[in-house]
Amino acid sequence: MEKKEREYNENQVEGRNAVLEVLKSGRDMEKLLVLKGNLEGSIKRIIAMATEKGVVIQEVSRQKLDELSQTKNHQGIIALVSAHEYVEVEDILAVARKKEEEPFILLLDGITDPHNLGAILRTAECAGVHGVIIPKRRSVGLNATVGKTSAGAMEYIPVARVTNIVNTMEKLKKEGLWIACADMKGLDHFDTDMKGPLALVVGSEGEGVSRLVKENCDFTASIPMYGQISSLNASVAAGLLMYEVVRQRKFGKQ
Repeated sequence: MEKKEREYNENQVEGRNAVLEVLKSGRDMEKLLVLKGNLEGSIKRIIAMATEKGVVIQEVSRQKLDELSQTKNHQGIIALVSAHEYVEVEDILAVARKKEEEPFILLLDGITDPHNLGAILRTAECAGVHGVIIPKRRSVGLNATVGKTSAGAMEYIPVARVTNIVNTMEKLKKEGLWIACADMKGLDHFDTDMKGPLALVVGSEGEGVSRLVKENCDFTASIPMYGQISSLNASVAAGLLMYEVVRQRKFGKQ
């Protein structure tokens, strides 16, 4: 019984914005749980959309929502959906080809905090990243907390899950991509050319990019530090580097 409950809860999305984006994306939704008596504002809009799509809607108590919630910030609504589908790396490259753009891919080497992954996905979607690649081990997957923190971005940006990051990097190199490693000891990212087809590697919250992955990158890019603290949160660092790529591509390097 315990196992069933755990699997059940893994396939849920929480919070008004995240649930709304799931409905808009067309993803299958099995059931919508809403706080009893709370049928106003954005909840009313969500219920109308869910009803139109034939989704089962169930009014429940706040206690029930609190018990089910993984994020502890459900905002009176939880959607039970089919498991999120990961894509293949080839699918991400196909997105770039379809848009007739040089590939811009994010590789995450060991992000274990779901809030960081959600924030990274949100920024990546806004920055026009074609897809994100995460490892199957030593990494958080696309769970409810990631979906909530991404504010719906998880529904739009392709995410591939691979067994071996280094092997994936080699495949991307054969496709013509350069691999840039986010590293505090690297060249200042303002002086790093990141305009071509690129895969940007961002490491874990504590240890950064692992040694083997770093050794297989083509070059490194660092964020200059002028204060007393020597490192940034992983999602903040990823965001700064992604938008440096945007700046160089859209507005020129200098």
